[in-house]
Amino acid sequence: MRTGPLSLQEPERDGAARLLLRRLFDAAVSAADPELVLKDHLPPRPRGRCIVVGAGKAAAAMAIAVDRAWADVDLHGAVVAPYGYGYGYGKPAGRIAVREAAHPVPDANSEAAAREMLDLVAGLRAEDLVLSLISGGGSSVMALPVPGLTLADKQAVNRALLNSGLDIRSMNAVRRRLSAVKGGKLAAAAFPAQVVTLAISDIPGDDPAAIASGPTIADAEEGRDLSALAERLRGEIGEAAYCKLVAPSATKHAPRAQTCDVRLIATPQASLDAAAKVAREAGYDVEILGDALEGESREVAEAMAHLTSAPRGRPCVLLSGGETTVTLTGRSAGRGGRNTEFALALARALSGRSGVWALAADTDGEDGASGGGAGAIIAPDTLTRAAAAGLNVDDALKRHDSGTFFSRLEDLLVTGPTFTNVNDFRAVLILPDE
Repeated sequence: MRTGPLSLQEPERDGAARLLLRRLFDAAVSAADPELVLKDHLPPRPRGRCIVVGAGKAAAAMAIAVDRAWADVDLHGAVVAPYGYGYGYGKPAGRIAVREAAHPVPDANSEAAAREMLDLVAGLRAEDLVLSLISGGGSSVMALPVPGLTLADKQAVNRALLNSGLDIRSMNAVRRRLSAVKGGKLAAAAFPAQVVTLAISDIPGDDPAAIASGPTIADAEEGRDLSALAERLRGEIGEAAYCKLVAPSATKHAPRAQTCDVRLIATPQASLDAAAKVAREAGYDVEILGDALEGESREVAEAMAHLTSAPRGRPCVLLSGGETTVTLTGRSAGRGGRNTEFALALARALSGRSGVWALAADTDGEDGASGGGAGAIIAPDTLTRAAAAGLNVDDALKRHDSGTFFSRLEDLLVTGPTFTNVNDFRAVLILPDE
């Protein structure tokens, strides 16, 4: 008698599919757990002082891992994480202080954290070491405006970027231009000390300069013409910020005669590989579509739905990472994020097709404004249950209210902060009919 996924009956088949989807997500997150992966990437112990700085959703977990791994090293410092990701404001990670600030729009604590990091790395010597712990979410929690701009200017720019539908590279180009700490300026302040950056990538392509806008990576696009981006944002940003964006960048901030040592301790591809291992052990074929998928969430969902229709004789899992975008339309946006919107658009495109389940979630545990969810799960009966609950798929997509939609169905994936971030994770299970 067959005992694999095809031999199960509903609701057992549905329960098994949902359980496997969650196991795949958990494997992806575990592969990026700083406690498990950071210690193998540490540099040789320094001859002089060791200063630890950092920013991002994984900053606190990374700081704790450093403190434990280097218990015999004289070190101190501070890192900053978004509220809820820092294990409590001001609580130390051993000898490393943990601050918290706002995400995705910076606040006064973001500015204070940036100033603290610059102060910590000032006045060092060549034999000293700066360990920079960087992960996604670091851009907003360590934000210091360039001279001539205010925090309010930076906040307006961040809000405009979040609503713009721009890809992450374009957004980071804007952020670096307006920042006194990003684009290598933190490393410049640490000269002549050695700077080693341990990074968890949440960026398609794993470009270190784009992770948290690269505070220790010299800005290779410092002279880039940003006028087109400035024009796109002009109606929502102040005149001072607009003028900074259209003006040529004349000052070089790259560390003087200093090579950036960047070590990626966790990446989206490594997380996909970990999930693939779990899927294969469960008896599924695996197709990894890539770790850098981009585009509008709805369009990516429609393309994914098309892929599920290919003939397959065995149970299969489609895995992908990357970061889709949601361009807000109108002023009546509801609760949702790029993953819940992807999931809802996929459910609509599949139109109740049997044998297909999917999970889409952000590995940091928070999918935009989805109401505390990391993402969502869909099943063949999603649309049927939605209709019975009085939910309209087209209306929810129009109002970008996918988080509310899945919350009503109890299909919102709620994990809480994971204290890491390797971007979005998507898994689509395909069980062909017997």
